[in-house]
Amino acid sequence: MTPIDPGTLMGPLWTLLAYIGLGWLAARRLAVDPRPVATLLIYLIAPLTFFRGLVQGGPTPGYLLLTAALFAVASLIAVIVHRLARHGFAPQESALLAFSSGTGNTGYFGLPVALVLLPPQGVTLYLFGVLGVTLYEFTVGFYLSARGQFSVRQSLAKIVRLPLIYAFLAALLVSGADITLPDAVMEGLAAFPATYTLLGMMIIGMTLGRVTIRQLDWRFIGACLAIRYAFWPLLALAGVMGLQALVPLSGELALALLLIGVVPMAANVVVVAMELGIAPEKGALAVLITTLAAPLLIPLYLTLMMRLTGLS
Repeated sequence: MTPIDPGTLMGPLWTLLAYIGLGWLAARRLAVDPRPVATLLIYLIAPLTFFRGLVQGGPTPGYLLLTAALFAVASLIAVIVHRLARHGFAPQESALLAFSSGTGNTGYFGLPVALVLLPPQGVTLYLFGVLGVTLYEFTVGFYLSARGQFSVRQSLAKIVRLPLIYAFLAALLVSGADITLPDAVMEGLAAFPATYTLLGMMIIGMTLGRVTIRQLDWRFIGACLAIRYAFWPLLALAGVMGLQALVPLSGELALALLLIGVVPMAANVVVVAMELGIAPEKGALAVLITTLAAPLLIPLYLTLMMRLTGLS
């Protein structure tokens, strides 16, 4: 496996921070409202990005099993955190904390790192793991977030209207029926992943442009940091070591799972919070802090975890 070089993370970090800065400028100088951007991401850009990734990846039963496993793990973590957080946080905060606990910045931040550290087969495995986390975000995660402000019936109604679920089913149908989409369609869809990344990070800056110092909630941020940089790395390490003890586990899959466990908080925390109106400012601050900490913590974590699992 490729040694972990802290410099590997600086390119993705500075790119993401530049996008956040552009969003901050858009909010402060141009008075851009981030809410329509969040709606655009959830109901149009994310589903098309998700559809393209699945169709291009050529899902197999093995890949889909990995997707299902990550979806189940993320959902279980979020449900447990939601039950625990209700006793110490307000409803909106506990809902946002629960959503963030099941996901991470596996796409905007993790994918560029995966492309450096993993061979093509490992990148494919990583992507199908990420699909499981993304599917969690727009189903179970979205429901838990909505429950911070809406009834069960209203929350379920919001999920049914999410097009990403139908994009997932459509991609499985296209792949299962061995349908080849026209080149012009695939070329058109190629613009959406970059747009998804750009707007997904800019919306953090747009939200931060409205934040005041009084909105700093170190108790909430501390809980987010503990889940993202303490619980998830330990879970990923335990999961990989447990699988190694039970079944033959390729080094590519092991490192892909470890990487999913150490990425910073997901930018979609802010996107979903903005769409549902549940404390997006607090989410944006927590995402920014965990992203700034990533270049310091991730090389340390991955180096140690690779040694413990025999990958280096």
